[in-house]
Amino acid sequence: MADKKIDSEVSEAQIAVHWKEEGYFKPSEKFKSQANVKDNSIFKRFSMENFPECYKEYADMLDWYEPYTKVLDSSNPPFFKWFTGGKLNASYNCIDRHLEKHRNKTAIHFVPEPEEEAIQHMTYQELYIKVNEFSALLRDFCGVKAGDTVTLHMPMIPEIAVAMLACARLGAIHSQVFSGFSGKACGERVADAKSKVLITADSYYRGGTLIDHKEKADIAYDEALKEGQKIEKILIFERYPGKYSAKTPLVEGRDYLVNDVIKKYYHAKVDPVALASEDSLFIMYTSGSTGKPKGAQHSIGGYLAYVTGTSKYVQDIHPEDVYWCMADIGWITGHSYIIYGPLALAASSVIYEGVPTHPDASRPWRVAEELDVNIFHTSPTAIRALRRIGPDEPTKYNYHFKHMTTVGEPIEPEVWRWYYNIVGKKEASVVDTWWQTETGGFLCSTLPGIHDMKPGSAGPGVPGIYPIIFDEEGNPLPAGSGKAGNICIQNPWPGRMLTIWGDDARFVRQYYQRYNKDPKSKDWHDWPYFAGDGAVEAADGYFRILGRIDDVINVAGHRLGTKELESAALMCQEVGEAAVVPVSDPIKGKIPHIFVSLKPGYTASTELQKKVTDTLAKEIGPFAKPGKVWIVSDMPKTRSGKIMRRILSAIANKQDVGDITTLANPQVVEEIINMP
Repeated sequence: MADKKIDSEVSEAQIAVHWKEEGYFKPSEKFKSQANVKDNSIFKRFSMENFPECYKEYADMLDWYEPYTKVLDSSNPPFFKWFTGGKLNASYNCIDRHLEKHRNKTAIHFVPEPEEEAIQHMTYQELYIKVNEFSALLRDFCGVKAGDTVTLHMPMIPEIAVAMLACARLGAIHSQVFSGFSGKACGERVADAKSKVLITADSYYRGGTLIDHKEKADIAYDEALKEGQKIEKILIFERYPGKYSAKTPLVEGRDYLVNDVIKKYYHAKVDPVALASEDSLFIMYTSGSTGKPKGAQHSIGGYLAYVTGTSKYVQDIHPEDVYWCMADIGWITGHSYIIYGPLALAASSVIYEGVPTHPDASRPWRVAEELDVNIFHTSPTAIRALRRIGPDEPTKYNYHFKHMTTVGEPIEPEVWRWYYNIVGKKEASVVDTWWQTETGGFLCSTLPGIHDMKPGSAGPGVPGIYPIIFDEEGNPLPAGSGKAGNICIQNPWPGRMLTIWGDDARFVRQYYQRYNKDPKSKDWHDWPYFAGDGAVEAADGYFRILGRIDDVINVAGHRLGTKELESAALMCQEVGEAAVVPVSDPIKGKIPHIFVSLKPGYTASTELQKKVTDTLAKEIGPFAKPGKVWIVSDMPKTRSGKIMRRILSAIANKQDVGDITTLANPQVVEEIINMP
């Protein structure tokens, strides 16, 4: 427990950590007996003294046209290259090489949002045919070749996998933009990537509504043109093949329905292009940033090896598993752990179209039961929503997860326990993973067959990753110190992005300048990766991630992480979700306001407001008492379910909330503004 008299000059990163460490949960003997990794020798194989050669283990899970000659080229840090000299193809590794043994096995289970529509099952052979045909269309109809960029603005329909893998087959660099992004945001990314082809869909279901998605393509075209990039062809997959479902009309000579054009390419075969390991597979634009979009540019060999290895060892994926990652493929989680990792291992991967709580909170458990899903992967955002509106629903369905993942943000211990006890039925091993768009794959996690689980903790560095926590001056903070600092990774790893697309200087400045003591050094030891997240390392070597280092409220000199305040509020049984924002105060500088939404069956009251306040004071300290507790019907959220704290902060500070048209529930904003 840090001293409560915190010097007001303490850096923003060095948050006093007030919460207690949780107890351990052990993986079941049944899980350990079948785990891909159950032998502690992995820690020796991936120890620092075996770096970087340890990563051969991941690279050798892939098929190579030409073997790599060097594991790591670190001659130009921080622009590290992996498996140089080697040539391979990601599409081949995810499809072709499985056909001999698994051609009739399901590659993708597509679950439409409308429950009356049948689940579609695409085998590896069917995926092979569709990817070949679409590759031929891209190459011969659109002129796409290796090194070109192609932007996708695709919803969660199976054709998103076809389009990505077709680009990879040709060596084209795909840039998938999350479907919830506006046409303007898509156009900005088209312009930055300099794409001449946009692949989209006419419509898709979200929350029970068939949304016109094509209208965004028209806006994207205009926006890209405004920024100097002309889209030559827009390819449109139909949600119902042969039936155009959007109200927005097609533009002759620019817009083409894939269903019409593909007929010329039936039965076409396209040989996968042999590409250099360090060539680019895709660009993934990070969300939520201001200014110019920031494109994380990922390699083929290093990235694919890393997501394959971590899918096998951390996700514990076997070819016979039915694996459901409930993320959107428009984000890095979907790229790494819906498409590339699971398919490289010949698993069956589930793609679910819509909202997990539609038409009710039991939908995920019905799907899991029907498909016999045994690995489940989702975000704390989704877990909190399902816990809030359907806390007992998982108990009503006969599914059995062997393994569950949480990803995307820190998970509160109270929510973790519900996930483990109720969703996982105390059977599943849970991994609470920490990583980023830029890192390609997991950085911290327990290994499910070896480590004990600890609620709220991401665990140690995964094999081959050596995290360290620095204070502002670059001094390491020892394990068990009770102090938080900036978590960094001491070494390069294969999954990390090559650079920021078109902006090497920004890449160095943002991720490496902070703790690099010698910009001229050629030694990788001098280039720790700065993640921008605050964290604390427990005495057992497990890391607890506290969120972005700017998610800190300074209350009269006390540095409080918003995540621990939210976590304390969720200890109230009535509270389903919580969001904390800083509000200006003439005496204390900043005070926290907390917004809470309740689980079904509970109603707002002054007594409940007091209970939340008292809980924060009890769990953290009297200085953590919020200036106000707002009990709201729901939080303003993005289409992907992220709570928009920026909007809540504007409301609490009596400022303009800005543009809310892209929210999933803009009506909630007006409702909160008008609260007494």
